[in-house]
Amino acid sequence: MFKKIPLLFILFIVQACNVEAPPQAQAPPQETAGLTAETEQLEKILIHNARIYTMDRGYSTADAMLFDSSGRIHNVGGEKAMLDAFPDARHFDLQGKTVIPGLIDAHAHLFGLALSLSQAQLRDSASKEEVIQRLREHEKNLSDGDWLLGRGWDQNDWPVKAFPTRSDLDSAFPDRPVWLRRIDGHAGWANSAALGMADQDLSGEWQPQGGFIHRDDGGNASGVLIDGAMELVEKAVPDTSPELLRASLKLALQQLTSLGLTGVHDMGVDRSVIEMYQQLIEAGEFPARVYAFTDGAGETLDWLCENGSIEDESGRLVMRAVKLYIDGAMGSRGAALLADYSDEPGNAGLLFMPAAELEKKIDKALACGFQAGVHAIGDRGNRVTLDALEAAIARYPDNPGRHRVEHAQTLTAPDIPRFAELGIIAAMQPTHATSDMYWVEDRLGPDRVRFAYAWRSLLDSGALLALGSDFPVEQVNPMLGIHAAVTRQDVKGWPEGGWYPLENMSREEAVRGFTLDAAYSGFMEKSVGSLESGKRADFIVLDRNIFEIEAAGIAETRVLQTWLDGEQVYPNH
Repeated sequence: MFKKIPLLFILFIVQACNVEAPPQAQAPPQETAGLTAETEQLEKILIHNARIYTMDRGYSTADAMLFDSSGRIHNVGGEKAMLDAFPDARHFDLQGKTVIPGLIDAHAHLFGLALSLSQAQLRDSASKEEVIQRLREHEKNLSDGDWLLGRGWDQNDWPVKAFPTRSDLDSAFPDRPVWLRRIDGHAGWANSAALGMADQDLSGEWQPQGGFIHRDDGGNASGVLIDGAMELVEKAVPDTSPELLRASLKLALQQLTSLGLTGVHDMGVDRSVIEMYQQLIEAGEFPARVYAFTDGAGETLDWLCENGSIEDESGRLVMRAVKLYIDGAMGSRGAALLADYSDEPGNAGLLFMPAAELEKKIDKALACGFQAGVHAIGDRGNRVTLDALEAAIARYPDNPGRHRVEHAQTLTAPDIPRFAELGIIAAMQPTHATSDMYWVEDRLGPDRVRFAYAWRSLLDSGALLALGSDFPVEQVNPMLGIHAAVTRQDVKGWPEGGWYPLENMSREEAVRGFTLDAAYSGFMEKSVGSLESGKRADFIVLDRNIFEIEAAGIAETRVLQTWLDGEQVYPNH
């Protein structure tokens, strides 16, 4: 359901590009490879004098790449030979710049980003007082009767790290309903006006399935609702117009292209969101590829099972996967653990459903021939998920597979090799580690934390990692993810030597996680993810060589150009 939010005027500062703008591309044709009589008639475009990292399985490099105006790559190779062979092509001298395939965020929330751009921005707020100050500024844009919505607060960044309460908001906003999602999206903070609009009495000792209502000594809701409890308030948030949401989505897409993202795996969307994407695609206003996951095993999955997967002929939208949840998040202590949280004895997190129910939902997805992706963060959540997937895979041997654990954040030593053994992909987000490293050892203790964010251990066991950001939980910029994967440090270089640096990834592995392996995890490796003959010309031009500079500079890397289907979509001349 769409939520009512005022649209803010958002400026995106684009960086000037010092190379000639390309011609406008035609709509891409169906999948083909190589030169044919038909493709011979298309305009040829040759980029050269470049450092091209193809990210194919051999990590080959080149100086030049030829593609046509349909967006298909014909050849990648040496500059002199290709200049001689294709003198009639339109040439673009990239002046030695670095070229890599367009980056793919393998776990994100595109529609969630669009919504967040229209809400109060609470990321990096240093205290409750700063949150209130930002909310007061945002309230100036509201009309009477509007809810005050926001996202991004994180009590772990505040001097007092305890959860806030409704009283913190009531003094500033006694009458207007206030609903603020935590940065991870797994907790909400409400004032009394918003709590009063919940669809049932929140007082007492009862708790909803897969959720938790924090209460005061009198048994009244204190203001923070975890996971399954959040919908008790969110059901009351009014709807908004599709026009407003469409405008927000276009802003989100502009941000993606400016940061070099040509693809995103969009987690948990329903048919109404897909219809909005299709409208923008038809209007020629959708400069990205989306591989979409349904919002659970409900109505959207029912529709897909009856009508088949969505594969838009533009190549910009595919939906053949299902997103499920088994537990919550570490920051709000909702991740399901095998033993209690080290910093909160008596609390082992939340398992959203019994294991048998998760198996039933996975079976429903696999029976329709679809891919399953299960959110699992705690070590118990991951074990239950691996057990359920293992059983379902055995029951549906004809399913195409490539099932995924989304996050795979905290594991145990015996569960790490199960990913490779079962052919299960670990869809992980490197910046989660560098955001959580300041406090997560307090949650898990020194023994369990050794198996958290265990990228190297998974890779060495033979598992495939598809990398992403989980935006808007983390920042959209994929260069921050590559930097985190390589260094396990924040952008200021802390801690020296990296946080548990034995779990670092190489630069090649990190970039592959955002390109070819991300493409594979969405059944798209034959068309995108590397720069090879027959594939789509999705690539980006960088202001520095991320394979050769000091690792600290990766986070500062800027995208000069983003090309999709052989058309430059950033900067958009």
